[in-house]
Amino acid sequence: MTSPTPAAAAALPDSIRDRFPIFENLTYINSCSQGALSDSVRAAYEDYLTNLRTKGSDWDAWVGKQEEVRGLVGRLLNTASENVALTASASVALSAIVSSVDFSGERSVIVTTDLDFPTAAQVWHAQERRGAEVRTVATDASGVLDLDELDRAVDDRTAIVSVPHVCYRNGAHVDLAAAVEIAHRHGALVVVDAYQSVGARPIDVEALAPDFLVGGALKYLLSSPGTGFMYVNPATTADLVPTSTGWFAARDIFAMSIDAYDPATSARRYEAGTPAVPSLYAAAAGIGLLLEVGVEATAEHVAGLCARLRAGVADLGGTVVTPASAPGPLIAVRSTDVDALVASMAADEVVVSSRDGNLRVSPHFYNSGADIDHALAVLRDHKELLA
Repeated sequence: MTSPTPAAAAALPDSIRDRFPIFENLTYINSCSQGALSDSVRAAYEDYLTNLRTKGSDWDAWVGKQEEVRGLVGRLLNTASENVALTASASVALSAIVSSVDFSGERSVIVTTDLDFPTAAQVWHAQERRGAEVRTVATDASGVLDLDELDRAVDDRTAIVSVPHVCYRNGAHVDLAAAVEIAHRHGALVVVDAYQSVGARPIDVEALAPDFLVGGALKYLLSSPGTGFMYVNPATTADLVPTSTGWFAARDIFAMSIDAYDPATSARRYEAGTPAVPSLYAAAAGIGLLLEVGVEATAEHVAGLCARLRAGVADLGGTVVTPASAPGPLIAVRSTDVDALVASMAADEVVVSSRDGNLRVSPHFYNSGADIDHALAVLRDHKELLA
């Protein structure tokens, strides 16, 4: 991926920035925690409240909004909408996935990595009570997943291989194609956690062919908490039926049957109860805006900003822990006291976050080179907190 020219880098945020009011007061570079609020997402919540005030329980509109979001996620991932399940969070999605896997037979091993988000790791370790064995693959010295170690950890007893697309702690990018090949060579299912990449990196599940991919709408998809999703590969998972379920997972959600479990045959069988309807309104607006700008254009722009930040931190004598060989759409910077550094930057009206002792800076298409330069100027004022 090439860095955009200065003119192109300026054009993207200039064309969209005024739709995000937070930039009137702050330099917001924290999209891997929460996407900035746009005018369209705020208006979507107003639409929901107006609908609630004027019509009450408008089920047709609410179910229609759910299907709209399902279609948008399908477009985002390059798959048919029936291969998409909508959940309240990625945690709910992962729990539903694992409930459809039997660990009592020969395949009782879950292979995960030390790049995983705690939700994934906790869900996998919870299966030890069901007879699963969890193996954790370490990263190499640079913070990149060691694919040779992954290959050695996966065998014919492996049921699930779990990998993040991008690590939330250090921003390391995982070679998903290689991970999928390793798992499938041994007959294991692959679960990809794309929460820290979806919207900021192109993802084509039809080409990649994981068995499951999970994500959510509140980060680079510019929405709010309450909407998670998963891709369910119809070619490899048709025989799997979750035991974690709810009435929206039924073949006919309005049949209201209490006599038997009759799940949908599509990805909807991984859904649960009534969705967080207000969040669906926000998700439709946020994902729609992201698709309007374009994931490819966003990825190219973000890569340029991250390169600018990496170079600036190096000039300050700081240490970027995001691997240069496998960078994701965020930059993690080592700090001697990251809480003090985040607070100091907030006092200077720069919003960032921290994980694992590192400062996290995560730009989006609305950020400009001037935002990065402002962040670097503030870091220069607090160089004593850089490691």
